[in-house]
Amino acid sequence: QVQLVESGGGLVQPGGSLRLSCAASTRLSSLNVMGWYRQTPGNERELAARITPSGTYYADSVKGRFTISEDNAKNTVSLQMNSLKPEDTAVYYCNVRTRGGAYGFGSKEYWGQGTLVTVSL
Repeated sequence: QVQLVESGGGLVQPGGSLRLSCAASTRLSSLNVMGWYRQTPGNERELAARITPSGTYYADSVKGRFTISEDNAKNTVSLQMNSLKPEDTAVYYCNVRTRGGAYGFGSKEYWGQGTLVTVSL
């Protein structure tokens, strides 16, 4: 089992910045996929950014403003959010998938508890 503890959410003014952190209970080298999703009431959970073996992905809505990164020394996946807009307001969830064995067998997915980001005056 992998535990994910998120932090860094809060209230920020439009144009401001926040840095979300996701501390994993395992070394990041054991993870195959690391990403951040976000969700607002009444909407589906949306992928904002993700690191995969094939590269880094950003949703068009956050591209150029958000940066996902990993700190192997701290077993932490972060999301730096700049130039925040009111429409960025959401609960942000850390999501990871562990590396599997042969043919990916044994790979498991885990979610954090979510952290609320509110962009408002």
